Amino acid sequence: MILLMGIAGSGKGTQGQLLAEQHGYHVIAMGDVVRAEMTDDQRARVMKGDLLGDDEIIAMLDQALSKLTDLNHVILDGFPRTVPQAEWLREQVAAGHFQLDAAFHLVASREAVKARLLGRARADDNEAAIEKRFDEYEKSTAPIIDWLQHHGIRVVNIQAEQPVETVSQAIAAELKA
Repeated sequence: MILLMGIAGSGKGTQGQLLAEQHGYHVIAMGDVVRAEMTDDQRARVMKGDLLGDDEIIAMLDQALSKLTDLNHVILDGFPRTVPQAEWLREQVAAGHFQLDAAFHLVASREAVKARLLGRARADDNEAAIEKRFDEYEKSTAPIIDWLQHHGIRVVNIQAEQPVETVSQAIAAELKA
C-alpha cells in the first residue's frame, strides 16, 4: 500500500491515476469515496469546508477496502488526515491486513494549488471552503507527515509544482528504490 498525501490541489488524484495506469495499483481516493458515500448532513458540513470525523472517514475507507482482494497494491489518496486515522492504519498494518510501503508527500504552495482548485469547477472548490481546507490541512494533516516518519514509515517529499510527468517519474523512481 502507498499513501499519497498533500494539500488539496497538490495533484494526488492525478498522480494516483497515473500510478494505477502505469503500475497496476487500485486507487482509493478518499475525496471521491466521501462524496459518493456521505449523507445529506455530512454533505452540508463538507460544503462549508468542514472535515468529517475520524470514525466516519475510517468507516468509509474500511468499506472501500473490503471490496478489494489485493490490499498491498492499493494507493490511498488523502488518507490519513489525522493522528487517529494514522493510528488506525498502523493497527491494520500491525494486524497483517496489508503492508505500507511508503507515503508520498506532494509538496506545493497554497498559491499554486488554489489556482488549480478554482480551475476545476467543483461545487466544494470555492474560495472560503478552499481556505478552510488549507487551514485544516496545516492544523491536522501536516503533522501526520512527522507522525508517519516517527513510526518508521518511509515518507518521500515530492515537489508537486513541477510538470505532471516529472512528478510521476520522481514517484516511480522512489518506488523502485
